[in-house]
Amino acid sequence: MNAAVRAVVRMGIYVKAKVYFVYEGYQGMVDGGDNIVEVSWESVSSILQVGGTVIGSARCKSFRTREGRLQAAYNLVQRGITNLCVIGGDGSLTGANLFREEWSGLLEELAQKGKIDEDAVKKYAYLNIVGMVGSIDNDFCGTDMTIGTDSALHRIIEVVDAIMTTAQSHQRTFVLEVMGRHCGYLALVSALACGADWVFIPEYPPEEGWEDSMCVKLSENRARKKRLNIIIVAEGAIDCHNKPITSEKVKDLVVQRLGFDTRVTILGHVQRGGTPSAFDRILASRMGVEAVLALLEATPATPACVVSLSGNQAVRLPLMECVQMTQEVQKAMDEGRFLEAVRLRGRSFENNLNTYKLLSHKKPDAELPKTNFNVAVLNVGAPAAGMNAAVRAAVRVGITEGHKMFAVIDGFEGFARGKIKEISWGYVGGWTGQGGSILGTKRTLPAKYLEKIADQMRTNNINALMVIGGFEAYESCLQLHEARSRFEEFCVPICVLPATISNNVPGTDFSIGADTALNAIVETCDRIKQSASGTKRRVFIIETMGGYCGYLANMGALAAGADAAYIFEEQFDIRELQANVEHLTEKMKTSIQRGLVLRNENCNENYTTDFIYQLYSEEGKGVFDCRKNVLGHMQQGGAPSPFDRNFGTKISAKAMQWISKKLKETYRKGKVFANTDDSVCLLGMRRRNLVFQPVAELKNETDFVHRIPKEQWWLKLRPLMKILAKYKTSYDVSDSGQLEHVAMHSPKEAETGAI
Repeated sequence: MNAAVRAVVRMGIYVKAKVYFVYEGYQGMVDGGDNIVEVSWESVSSILQVGGTVIGSARCKSFRTREGRLQAAYNLVQRGITNLCVIGGDGSLTGANLFREEWSGLLEELAQKGKIDEDAVKKYAYLNIVGMVGSIDNDFCGTDMTIGTDSALHRIIEVVDAIMTTAQSHQRTFVLEVMGRHCGYLALVSALACGADWVFIPEYPPEEGWEDSMCVKLSENRARKKRLNIIIVAEGAIDCHNKPITSEKVKDLVVQRLGFDTRVTILGHVQRGGTPSAFDRILASRMGVEAVLALLEATPATPACVVSLSGNQAVRLPLMECVQMTQEVQKAMDEGRFLEAVRLRGRSFENNLNTYKLLSHKKPDAELPKTNFNVAVLNVGAPAAGMNAAVRAAVRVGITEGHKMFAVIDGFEGFARGKIKEISWGYVGGWTGQGGSILGTKRTLPAKYLEKIADQMRTNNINALMVIGGFEAYESCLQLHEARSRFEEFCVPICVLPATISNNVPGTDFSIGADTALNAIVETCDRIKQSASGTKRRVFIIETMGGYCGYLANMGALAAGADAAYIFEEQFDIRELQANVEHLTEKMKTSIQRGLVLRNENCNENYTTDFIYQLYSEEGKGVFDCRKNVLGHMQQGGAPSPFDRNFGTKISAKAMQWISKKLKETYRKGKVFANTDDSVCLLGMRRRNLVFQPVAELKNETDFVHRIPKEQWWLKLRPLMKILAKYKTSYDVSDSGQLEHVAMHSPKEAETGAI
């Protein structure tokens, strides 16, 4: 929420508006006085890394009465405020909409009582409202992610990872209760992200006799030498008769029926606290700026809107349509229409549920189809967090589809040496939370081993390939595609999944691993900024990885609140460096006495990190001192973030289904033969959808010298970072959301849908 508050304040000041804080939510608006205060640029300094909200929030009974709203209207008119930006859940937003509808009536009543004059009624005739959804439950329809959800998932996953180590040691079963009284999003996604054995959510109650099914599954897992069981329960979980399923009830059941050593952990308010994740900070900053633009463009005729996220696209939706849809979900659940409730939740939720069902429960071998196809999975390039989650999903979906799954050890180099083995469902258990690459990965491209790889494919009868990796994975598949004329073995379906911390693969907005690296950078920047809190006037120069791609430097700067970010995609010269130093010198005269500058490792061969450090040190003499920090390989390590686990799992499952479809299409006369361009594809997230794109077509979109796409979506967010750091720049509003309507999606759409 604080990132959103900061963005609204700074964007508001940037467009020369007066910006006010209303402390303590609607209560502050009703009470007035010191609760409504005009704010300056510095008021929102150093709040990005703070959890909760600095302006306070409170439930307010008086705002629910007309008298309360009358008093609130009076307090706003006194200060000439007619634009409100409300950050909250559906209750807060419904209240805001009612306030807007009553506004002219409230002003007339105030005029009749003699509290304001007729001029004021005319001058402040209309109230504009824009909402942003801040809710850890992600229970608001119309948006894929609400502000705070990702951070809550971080808290849950940290706990699950910690519990896993103790449960492994003691052979225990853990029942974890997470928040979500009316919405199972947190429970579902954390179950997906940690490979839980069972999950209970309000929208999808288990079938009759679930007690037996669950106990059978837990004992099967134990029999497979799995040392721990994890069951996740949303606090609002119910059975199909609308009776609550509590964590204690589940624990008692496991103890009575199976005699397993079982513990309950209730996470409670831990989920609401802590430092916001990088994803939440960027989301909230984008939404905050979008909200200010929406208020500037609002007219009396436009309905109150909510700024939200669809895929990777900011959109504006009518507030009441979203609220009605959210209430429809609850109604459907109350009436026992659970499938309808899942559909109303949106395609992202439906996708999560389908993927979880696909991966969590292995059918008995007798029930599995037999296709006689062999599919190989391999990692190529540098390790990225989330690769293992993708391998796990690929293996399990492949087995469910009836294929034999093979793992290639150490990329194409290992492939050429015959390091290939069949892997089972149980082999990949517990992989989602592991960082790096368990299969091993090498940067070697296949070009120099083509013959040996073709031999191995023939020997092992490999009918399809899934390649998970970065730019090298994309280049490798291009090479295999081009070698098809010489080697018939490569005429099989091939799918590339982008997995690299640099996020430099063409054809996708996000790659697996980039979110984890971004969180590592932001966490370090927070610590570094904090280290300067005792000293006066210090500037830090921080070098990030990414090759020639400035994604990590730019997004890290946006999420950590940096003053500048030097990247290869936007050339800079000595004059710009000079301007940045002067900008920081001015900043040091205010109450904010520290600076942060990020530099991508390859942004300029002459303006190195040392050069920039020395320049800043010299030019800032007497005003500020400098420190430098090269983050290095810490950006590649660590446990994958919830986003990367979820993204890796979902795109991998989708890619495996695509491979199965292609295998069926290209199987003729007893063999697979696929030689068209669309049988070698890269699966990427493009704005709102997941798209399969032939690698041959992506060739034109690629700068092979610098290993980056020719066009990159995140460069549009560059002015955003500069505006929030108080630079004068032009912000391209062509990409800002236009008002759309909340669309009910068809079940088919869930397949292309959001993450």
